[in-house]
Amino acid sequence: MHRRSLLIGGSVSLMAAGTAAANPTRVVLELFTSQGCSSCPPADALLGQLARRSGVTALAWHVDYWNSLGWRDPFAGRWATERQRAYAEQLGAEIFTPALVLNGATVLVGSERKAIEAAMAAQAALPVATTINRGSNAAEISIAATPGRVRAQRIIYDPEHATHVGAGENEGARLTEYRIVRSVETLAEWDGAARTLVTALPAEGQGLSVLVQSADLRVIGAADLSLA
Repeated sequence: MHRRSLLIGGSVSLMAAGTAAANPTRVVLELFTSQGCSSCPPADALLGQLARRSGVTALAWHVDYWNSLGWRDPFAGRWATERQRAYAEQLGAEIFTPALVLNGATVLVGSERKAIEAAMAAQAALPVATTINRGSNAAEISIAATPGRVRAQRIIYDPEHATHVGAGENEGARLTEYRIVRSVETLAEWDGAARTLVTALPAEGQGLSVLVQSADLRVIGAADLSLA
């Protein structure tokens, strides 16, 4: 399988009904993909398999730079393309699909299981303990202290969708995709002191992931909130 490369220029009272705790071996997998890319379905399927493992935060970012090449991906967004571009600039990588970024630090071909499995096995523990507690009306995120400036992002995803593709490289295919990012929001940026943040719960049927990243975009903490 060859990779497809496209270069582009008040107070809240919470009662914890469930907790997603920081896992010392947690790995964050961010797949940059598109329904317009014929090399992407195997990577989408692999992400879905890896997402079922304990200690894996898996997110699929649908980029928009394939949208003018025969099929408009309904889940694509400029914010996904901008995120991939930021990683590429930081890591000195080219922009291609399917690309998988592991812990914000390593770029891999998203369909190459053996290389991804090896990279996952070699990861050290994420250094910043991060937890999410579910309340009746909100979620409380606790982030341990760390040196340097950090950013916490709230990411809402759909667990799974099946789409019939009517044009482009995957014309006629019914694609099943997983952990599709639907929105991303920066909750806070600060000096790395221990911090607790409160955010809205995801809509019914959606999932919530929180990523804590350092200034160089490395993921230093992560947690998931289980589906309601």
